[in-house]
Amino acid sequence: MEGLFQPMHLLVILVVGLFVFGPKKLPELGKGLAQGIREFKDALNGNTTDKEEKK
Repeated sequence: MEGLFQPMHLLVILVVGLFVFGPKKLPELGKGLAQGIREFKDALNGNTTDKEEKK
């Protein structure tokens, strides 16, 4: 086994995700995942947003 993230493996994961969530939900899931990663990265760096400062 050379690695999990081979092009064929990623294609299979994408197809399974398409069947499970449907084509309309995938962009929403991607946006949510990206936002979560961005917030996690900001929290690790000590950056806060306006929403957190107002609390």
